[in-house]
Amino acid sequence: MAKLPTGDQAVVPEAKITRYLLDLTSKQGKPKAQFFIAFGFTMEVWELLATALKQHALAHDIASVRETRYGIHYNIEGELQTPDERNPRVRSVWKIEKDATIPALVTAYPLDELDEKADDATL
Repeated sequence: MAKLPTGDQAVVPEAKITRYLLDLTSKQGKPKAQFFIAFGFTMEVWELLATALKQHALAHDIASVRETRYGIHYNIEGELQTPDERNPRVRSVWKIEKDATIPALVTAYPLDELDEKADDATL
């Protein structure tokens, strides 16, 4: 497989971390926040999660690609380097919008065995 195009320029918006992935008050983000906080990430140092997600995108190959009317979404799967060094398997999703070249984070979440089996079934 291939790496995320222009992954070295990938962008993780602060709001994506502080109002979603580490926000325990976010209706959609709460389960993800509980997950990432359990591995040592904190709102106070949100940049650590942003950096870890960028490194995740650079370290692992693209698992799947989906074209939408807005651009291309890339799923990347593999271990995420965490503050507590347990390094769980995570799927990060990145998008490159039409007429753009720089990927931006869409979301990230734990990749569990059920996800992997479902993905294997679709290959």
